[in-house]
Amino acid sequence: MSKPFTYSISKIRFDENYKPADSTRLTTNFANLARGDSREDNLRRALTMINNRFNALAHWDNPQADRYSVEVDIISANLDVEGNGNTFPAIEMLQTTIVDHKHNTHIDGIIGNSFSSYVRDYDFSVVLLEHFEKNPNTPPPASFGVLHGKLFQHLLGSEAYKTNFNKQPVICLSVSTSKTYHRTTNVHPVLGVEYRQDEYSLTDEYFHKMGLTVRYFMPEGSVAPLAFYFAGDLLADYSDLELISAISTMETFQKIYRPEIYNANSAAAQVYQPSLKYQDYSLTQVVYDREERSQLAVKQGKFTEAEFIKPYQDKLNEWAANFKPITAADNATAGKKQVA
Repeated sequence: MSKPFTYSISKIRFDENYKPADSTRLTTNFANLARGDSREDNLRRALTMINNRFNALAHWDNPQADRYSVEVDIISANLDVEGNGNTFPAIEMLQTTIVDHKHNTHIDGIIGNSFSSYVRDYDFSVVLLEHFEKNPNTPPPASFGVLHGKLFQHLLGSEAYKTNFNKQPVICLSVSTSKTYHRTTNVHPVLGVEYRQDEYSLTDEYFHKMGLTVRYFMPEGSVAPLAFYFAGDLLADYSDLELISAISTMETFQKIYRPEIYNANSAAAQVYQPSLKYQDYSLTQVVYDREERSQLAVKQGKFTEAEFIKPYQDKLNEWAANFKPITAADNATAGKKQVA
């Protein structure tokens, strides 16, 4: 019997043969692509897009633009609340590995990239909707996202995470369509030009409760900035190739999922507000069911309420009340592999 409130890690390769696990949220980008008659073509084309984008950004000593490829693993963090072996699929992220075909070596990429969470579905599709129905045009309750943030920080400090991963995660998502972004003069050699905004979005605030900071960068060749959420120092803690693995993977998913923003035919201007109503964009050859994604979010939120929140409500409240969040000092050392 394991200890209560412990995580275990499992992984599955995301390739053209990938089939979603029973515990995977069906709204997750990679799971959505792996369904229906076009599943194999979808997966093959998405992986080709990732590899092509990686080689375009990692262009030094790469004259044929074919030196690298990216392997992607889906990482599931399963939480055992009671210590009885029954787990709930709390969080899913992606881990990238870079294959250098010139030297026939494998290089660690980034853990994080995409972020998938049933509890996040519950927060946004159940708690938030009910709040706005009763209190329209008011901010979310102060407790919104607190439990989820603590569960995520608990994962980063867990033995399971430290054993499997060397560094803190970097999560790369779309910018918000409700905010305006301003181009700065700061340009990073890999991440590209930095954008800033005057006010955080609801998603930014939610990830802040997870202990993550956000910065917005538009890499060379991109048409819109991406939001990078991180716990340490985004520019100092990761190599160029690690950052490129995150950009190439997540920009590919965003081109498929939000082509109006990330596959637009013109690049973001000095002052930029993303919009899903933008008409001048190109479609990829990958089939993606965006309508199904929005419908399933509510269903998955209700599932989480029934299978996780309500059954463990008292235990979750007690644990959260006593949990000590990760500090900046903890972040500097968390995520290091254990020395045998």
